[in-house]
Amino acid sequence: MPQNFDDGKIEAIEEFLTPDTLYEGLIKRVRKYHPSDDISLIEKAYNQAAEAHQGQLRKSGEPYIIHPLCVAIILADLEMDKETIAAGLLHDVVEDTICTKEEIQESFGADVALLVDGVTKLTALQLSTDNTNKTQEQIDMQAQNLRKMFLAMAKDIRVILIKLADRLHNMRTLAHMPPEKQQRIAQETLDIYSPIAGRLGISRIKVELDDLSLKYLKPDVYYDLVDKVSIRKSEREKYVEDICENVRDAIKTAGIEGEVNGRVKHFFSIYKKMRNQNKTLDQIYDLFAIRIIVATVKDCYAALGVIHEMYKPIPGRFKDYIAMPKPNMYQSLHTTLIGQTGQPFEIQIRTYDMHKAAEYGIAAHWKYKETSDGKKAENGEEEKLTWLRQILEWQQDMSDNQEFMNLLKSDLNLFSDDVYCFTPTGEVKNLPAGSTPIDFAYSVHSAVGNKMIGAKVNGKLVPIDYKIQNGDRIEIVTSQNSRGPSRDWLSIAKATSTKNKINQWFRHELKEENIARGREQLIEYCKSKGIDLFAITKPEYQDIITRKYGFHDWEAILAAVGHGGLREGQIINKMLELGDKEHKRNITDEEVLAAVAESNVTPQVSSSDNAIIVKGVHDVAVRFSKCCNPVPGDDICGFVTRGRGVSIHRKDCVNVIKMQEEDRTRLIEAKWQSDTSGPGGKYAATIKIFANNRSGLLADISRTLSEKDIDIISMNTRTSKQGLATMETSFQVSSRDQLREIVDKIRQIDSVIDIERTTG
Repeated sequence: MPQNFDDGKIEAIEEFLTPDTLYEGLIKRVRKYHPSDDISLIEKAYNQAAEAHQGQLRKSGEPYIIHPLCVAIILADLEMDKETIAAGLLHDVVEDTICTKEEIQESFGADVALLVDGVTKLTALQLSTDNTNKTQEQIDMQAQNLRKMFLAMAKDIRVILIKLADRLHNMRTLAHMPPEKQQRIAQETLDIYSPIAGRLGISRIKVELDDLSLKYLKPDVYYDLVDKVSIRKSEREKYVEDICENVRDAIKTAGIEGEVNGRVKHFFSIYKKMRNQNKTLDQIYDLFAIRIIVATVKDCYAALGVIHEMYKPIPGRFKDYIAMPKPNMYQSLHTTLIGQTGQPFEIQIRTYDMHKAAEYGIAAHWKYKETSDGKKAENGEEEKLTWLRQILEWQQDMSDNQEFMNLLKSDLNLFSDDVYCFTPTGEVKNLPAGSTPIDFAYSVHSAVGNKMIGAKVNGKLVPIDYKIQNGDRIEIVTSQNSRGPSRDWLSIAKATSTKNKINQWFRHELKEENIARGREQLIEYCKSKGIDLFAITKPEYQDIITRKYGFHDWEAILAAVGHGGLREGQIINKMLELGDKEHKRNITDEEVLAAVAESNVTPQVSSSDNAIIVKGVHDVAVRFSKCCNPVPGDDICGFVTRGRGVSIHRKDCVNVIKMQEEDRTRLIEAKWQSDTSGPGGKYAATIKIFANNRSGLLADISRTLSEKDIDIISMNTRTSKQGLATMETSFQVSSRDQLREIVDKIRQIDSVIDIERTTG
């Protein structure tokens, strides 16, 4: 019998007001799909969670137990097994209460304890794929945290499903958080959790995470879309319902049984289309889609024929994801048609099983679901986790954290655009759009890619940078005499996995050569910097660095430097840092203040190769504060920090002006030395530009900075409903005079209203 599928986000739970009514709603949902009537495990988990969270409140003021109940309800809407529901109820008890993992295991078994522990560890990770303005230490930390997350997913995929449910409810209640936390959580959701939900095929969670992220990251855009889409809503709904009614009648006449419904596309998908195609909402015609759900694959194609007789299809807009599923195993027929009024609309045709898989993804084929006799059932759905296994391979093969982050970010963003092609035997290959024969060769097997010397497409020889088109039949020409891939292939290949396999070949095949090259690069680097390599090459330093970067031995470090996975400067600077820690004494705040007080000279700031020092005090680190970014020419002062030496601020810095009286005793005199060249002679400066928004404004500002040969560090822009653009940009200058010259130049740009320099 056909099932009824409600479209859009997982069913809202606002109808339940208290923990007891929420719990009743949870049990009602579980009984709908679970073959076993025994809900004692869930009841026990609820009672334990309610007792553990007794007296705790959320930011909204409601009892804390509301959150785990809502997480469990989301998991029940995904029809998860009872162990997962129980873990959802208990997912915060180890982190937020006195309850321990051992107690969970004793009461609920190893399965539930493993899930709760996995979610607890994930919650403790700071996740992001954005490396903008990040130090190498921060990039390494991000990479390690992401690696830990994927390892947790590999142990049991249910861990990430619980975390996705947890994140979804947190996003639904994000309004109670401070604005800066809303932005951070929303960005992390858009960068990490939404793409993972997409990769696992759980569109129900993905689309809501996307829309909620847009709401907090770009509230002006979000609410503007809400307002504009609601205009003429009744007219649009009537138009959609008329099409649905016509389609229902047509497929029924053709003897096809099925459901037909329509929906407006989600706000984030509309926003992406507007941004990518540079169009306004009025220029986006296919704002809605019609969905036909039938019993069999045969009925899908029969319904397609009926639809194409009724409406004129738009050429090039038909996609057969049934014959060639997406990487997350999504299946459906997509076709775009012209309505009777000339307005385009999309129709998706799929079976009930395909629809369930599209909505629930990996959860729809959960291999741990129980049969009616309580035994575990294996569904053999391991192919759904191909993407996760690929990432785990990267974990083992890729030592460079920067490279891992770049490849991961690229791969997370590639799941929507694909190209389908065929092997000579007719096997379908799914590759990222823009892929080349190199990508195809490595998708067949690494050995085929490594021995490739050419390629034929549809029987004709093509260059290796040929862009594969849908339907191409590709044959790879190989030779045993091939010397292996070229480094140039890395810039030609499109697929993340291809680049990883090529890099892997260079690492393994040229290991001895890479070790020798890496050793030479370290020697040359030290010579150019006047560093005694022998003095800092100690076994204990090598061991620390080897462990830090996750290598087996020092030769592996040298090989990584040789093939470009690590920079020689990274290694030498770390060894110098270890040497400094060993030889320098730890100077306390009191010693700094005492030394400054005893000094008869005014402290002077001068530049060394790698640090700033204060005259009158030996070997005390001095750093420029990031809150006000002083540059040569600014009036400055020093502040003795707690345990980190002296920080240099501008005298007009907000943090200095508003400093508490007891902290002012830590302020010291400072001034620029006549030679302020510093390391590279460059200093960070940040300004805010206020302007009337217009097309090309950002390009004009970027061009002005480029003409002045200015290195831009970052640029963030936001626009109000009234069209006022605020741009905060950081860049490097050599002096205050150069900064003033740049500001004067930007003021001359059309539409710029005012410019101010950040002061904390």
